[in-house]
Amino acid sequence: MTHPRIHAAADPAKPAVIMSDGSATLTYGQLEDRADRGAHLLRARGIVRGDTVAFWLGNDPGVFEFYWAAQRCGLYITPVATALTGEEASYIVANSGAKLVVVSPEISALATLDAPAGVEILTLDEWRYQCNRQPAEPIGDERPGFHMVYSSGTTGRPKGVRLPLPEGGVTDLSILAAKARDGYGLRSEDVYLSPAPLYHTAPLVFTTNCHRLGATVVQMPRFDPEAALAAIECYKVTITQMVPTMFVRMLKLPAEVRARFDLSSLRTVIHAAAPCPVPVKHQMIEWLGPILFEYYGGSEGNGSTGITSEEWLRKPGSVGRASWGTLHICDEEGIELPAGEQGTVYFEGGWDFRYLGDEAKTRDSRNPLHPTWSALGDVGYVDADGYLFLTDRKSYMIISGGVNIYPQEVENLLITHPKVADAAVIGVPHPEFGEEVKAVVQPADPSAAGPELAEELIAHCREHLSAIKCPRSVDFDPALPRLDNGKLYKRLIKDRYWQGQASRIAG
Repeated sequence: MTHPRIHAAADPAKPAVIMSDGSATLTYGQLEDRADRGAHLLRARGIVRGDTVAFWLGNDPGVFEFYWAAQRCGLYITPVATALTGEEASYIVANSGAKLVVVSPEISALATLDAPAGVEILTLDEWRYQCNRQPAEPIGDERPGFHMVYSSGTTGRPKGVRLPLPEGGVTDLSILAAKARDGYGLRSEDVYLSPAPLYHTAPLVFTTNCHRLGATVVQMPRFDPEAALAAIECYKVTITQMVPTMFVRMLKLPAEVRARFDLSSLRTVIHAAAPCPVPVKHQMIEWLGPILFEYYGGSEGNGSTGITSEEWLRKPGSVGRASWGTLHICDEEGIELPAGEQGTVYFEGGWDFRYLGDEAKTRDSRNPLHPTWSALGDVGYVDADGYLFLTDRKSYMIISGGVNIYPQEVENLLITHPKVADAAVIGVPHPEFGEEVKAVVQPADPSAAGPELAEELIAHCREHLSAIKCPRSVDFDPALPRLDNGKLYKRLIKDRYWQGQASRIAG
């Protein structure tokens, strides 16, 4: 059994969360007290096992107070990205069926949140105030809950990744915590630096795994390369997880700045979420030593791979061998391909996920010949030793700085602009973020093409979408290539910008 409740009983004064800027500390005793009170508040609101709640919060200890309250109520917990517009957040709240949402008043788009009737919206202060009026003891019908994150697809709105709720008791060891313990050696003695937003799946999973295993989380309000190094030294951080963009930003610090910090406490640096350029990873290993561990997988939990630094140095560019489930590389018909041949990456043996309210998308993720094999939409090959190399992205999803961006949503918006006849959105190489969002537009009036229209279209996108999704630049094309069936032949467009690149997914 493992759970923050157990660690609270053993050492209530031990920090569960320390904000790296010194603004707050949450002990295990405080976390348990607030989670129990929060569970009573949720039950008092008529929220029962299998229901959904959501949070729209920045990096704050309140995320964990709310998460652990909902976890022991048997609820689905949906994070909402702070960068979303009110329109985007409203969709997720409605689509998820959330009964209650805890929000931060500091989110600029909060004023435009339009939740369905009957959904209760509480600020974090209101949540805490009402929790303080509840009993500080476990509820009588505890059952374990689980997160339900939103992972966008290539067509339209994002979809909730829904997995079956865990069975057993709330303090039972979860599969994900067991993987963190066995795969990365995560123990109660560890100090984990969390530099990323908690609304992303990996940061939320890793930090809550730390609480299951009794470790201390040092949470950064936001990533800053020098501040991250300072936090590692100050708190004697032993393990962290980053995305390659963070590596790039740290490596760009002057050598004398990087040398100023004592990083000797670090024993493991995990990275994922986006492909890491081979030269960047070489530099990181040279700097920190062979302590990098990379994994590949998705929020769907259908499988994963992993690779150590020693393995990677023998297989540069690989994301490793299967660590959860069995890998299969298949052609368009679903037939498995031999080693060395490129195809869609499938996993067998992981979780049987579903996309909430989208059976078509769920069905499309399955292999047509083997329905228990599922894919995330990536393309690659496995070498003779079983190591996976990713080479393309079937869905043309863009990963910029570790954030997934899905072009169809932006294309659908651009095509509504009166001055646009057709539009394609692609990822183009960027030296720091891996990829950058670019729109290629066929203007309704060819003579209008130019900087003024480009600025107008970018502004149009920013009115409706979070900035991270919006094009950073716009190019113009007199006629975008489309097949006879109307399907945009995006490959021809993307190839213009990726010529000379060894991989289609890494800059």
